[in-house]
Amino acid sequence: MGKVVFNMSMSLDGFVAGSNDEVDQLFGWYFSGDTEFPFPGSEYVFRVSPASAELLQEAISTIGAMVTGRRNFNLAGGWGGKPPLGVHHFVVTHHPPQAWVKEGSPFTFVTDGVERAITQARQAAGEKDVCISSANILQQCLRAGLVDELHLDVVPVLLGKGIRLFELTGSESIALAITRVVEGTGVTHLRYTVTK
Repeated sequence: MGKVVFNMSMSLDGFVAGSNDEVDQLFGWYFSGDTEFPFPGSEYVFRVSPASAELLQEAISTIGAMVTGRRNFNLAGGWGGKPPLGVHHFVVTHHPPQAWVKEGSPFTFVTDGVERAITQARQAAGEKDVCISSANILQQCLRAGLVDELHLDVVPVLLGKGIRLFELTGSESIALAITRVVEGTGVTHLRYTVTK
């Protein structure tokens, strides 16, 4: 069985989006290099550093399912029915959007918590990893002890305000072991293992 990982771009001061959900300053590294990287499951072609391209390819090849929150799903407009990486997405929500609850939908809406979403995603992913792609869902999963690794793409910008990645992780400390540091163009990729 694969791992449960989290991956997201983050400002140096710990924000994953601005106050109005803007992410432009955090995603600039996707277009700041000289190596083309077609993003699977989409029409986007990033231009990143060779080091970032290698890391992205390696990470993407291991992901078998994604877990996200309803807010992220809504902000992305359901990705037009074509979710990132072309893998099945498990969306944690209180109220499933009925337009997407249908046969062949790339989304499963989970109404009974993150533990159930992770369990379902692990079953769908098989031997591959499950990737969390929402700050709030990460916070819930950290509190529940469900996360194996954190993959942070740290962008050299101080946003000063917005949505903090580690706002509500609980009162107990969480020990991490750094496993990898990769310097890209406009980004530093950090990989941590959650020591349980």
